[in-house]
Amino acid sequence: MRSLLSLVHWWVWRDARRRATNLLRFAEVEADGGRDIVRAAEQTRDPVLRKLFLVHALDEQRHAELFRKRGRALMAQLPPGPDGGGRTQWLAPGERGLDDLRVEQERDGSLLAFLHLSEKTAARDFAHYVDVLGHDPATREVFEKVAQDEAFHMNYTHAQLIRVSPGGHGRLLWMARLRRLWSLYLRFAGALAGLIGAVILTLQYFILAPPFALLARRAQAREPLGWVAIPEQRNGALTRQY
Repeated sequence: MRSLLSLVHWWVWRDARRRATNLLRFAEVEADGGRDIVRAAEQTRDPVLRKLFLVHALDEQRHAELFRKRGRALMAQLPPGPDGGGRTQWLAPGERGLDDLRVEQERDGSLLAFLHLSEKTAARDFAHYVDVLGHDPATREVFEKVAQDEAFHMNYTHAQLIRVSPGGHGRLLWMARLRRLWSLYLRFAGALAGLIGAVILTLQYFILAPPFALLARRAQAREPLGWVAIPEQRNGALTRQY
């Protein structure tokens, strides 16, 4: 399974335009995650968590800048062309952060559980990307730096979750997993619905449009050539506005 996943990641990251597009997308996600974590720091009443959240948010902003800088550098080396990463986003996910949560409605425990799983997934994915980016040392170095921070984020969120909820941290982690699975299902269902809709519209175009086009051509063939005479009563003087 690991070798198959590595092969998929190698295919995604081997194209320079896809690399640049994915890096710029990662930059947006990291920046959004940093803003969410700042909101989490504002709402928590735990001084230890507030300090750690602020450090975490600064890391996310730094990651966004690293991804953005490298993505722009790659993009500057490429000729103008279409976006190459839109169809492979699901094959190379970045950190999802808190995009599936309303931070203001979460307690410290549930927030830490969700963050821990997100950081754990990001650390694993970024480690995979490091393995397949041997042909691009500069991009590989960016992921190595970010992966180190993700490992720290994964560890501190787990430690703080145990501190904040010593008797219920296992339940909170399972609830967070279920929420992430539900969000993943919704994203997959939305993508599948879009694909099915595109297929149906394409079939309609090729199945329904030709008969109407044929009928239109036959009707056109029956139309007389040249000008058509207008009845005399329609050429009278106008006596009203309409």
